[in-house]
Amino acid sequence: MYDAEISRSNPGCFLFLIDQSGSMSDPFGGSETVSKSQGVADTINKLIANLVLKCTKDDGIRDYFEIGVIGYGNPEVAPAFSGSFAGQELIKVEALGNHPLRLEERMQQFPGEGGATVEKPVKFPIWFEPVANSATPMCKAISYAKAILERWVSEHPNSFPPIAINITDGDSTDGNPIPYAMDLYRLGTNNGNVLFFNIHISSQKAVPILYPGSDAALPDQFGKSLFEMSSLLPESIMQAAQKEGYDVMADSRGFGFNADLVSLIKFIDIGTRVGNLR
Repeated sequence: MYDAEISRSNPGCFLFLIDQSGSMSDPFGGSETVSKSQGVADTINKLIANLVLKCTKDDGIRDYFEIGVIGYGNPEVAPAFSGSFAGQELIKVEALGNHPLRLEERMQQFPGEGGATVEKPVKFPIWFEPVANSATPMCKAISYAKAILERWVSEHPNSFPPIAINITDGDSTDGNPIPYAMDLYRLGTNNGNVLFFNIHISSQKAVPILYPGSDAALPDQFGKSLFEMSSLLPESIMQAAQKEGYDVMADSRGFGFNADLVSLIKFIDIGTRVGNLR
């Protein structure tokens, strides 16, 4: 299971559930300049850009993936892409690659002579904007994700199972999300059930807990609930995490607690290394 090749006839699917509550305006991981909402937006935009590159071949961008971003807490639950993709739930990667909302100029560090680093301007595509407002209706967001993915798996029964990644900094304000998560990952294709990963992001500079095999080290019930909601890592993602130096095991879950910006980027990058493209 979880070994299907990803192709244009059997694409993969990534669905991001993004907490957009008011507390997402707080600083990210002790930073004085980057809010949690901005850090998450940058991470999602960078991920989409990397997926576009991964799907780019000599004949153009191949539709190996469909990607969705659902925001919750603004104050409703709704698709969160901007521009021409506003209101759309899942977008094919070719359309995203060819039609970003805009290109921003960002400074990026590159290796220089003698081990030094130099900063150069690069073009950074934007599809998803930072938002921070209202409460945290996580149950409603997971239920909405289930409806989207229920349709997707019925249309792609032989594909690698969809991966949903929930990024949040606070507890659900509309009830216990665990039963909704269980309903979500009961869905699946012939290659396995939906994978549901969760990551808690922090305002503090704290040691992250990534891919744990139990909830014993988690300090509060919120973290324990997110752990319980998270899927076990399939072999392909477990191997990717091991290559990055993470101490993962058979009972490790796709869960991170107190993640800073660097950990968030690594977590999502590893979580999206699935299947063989052809």
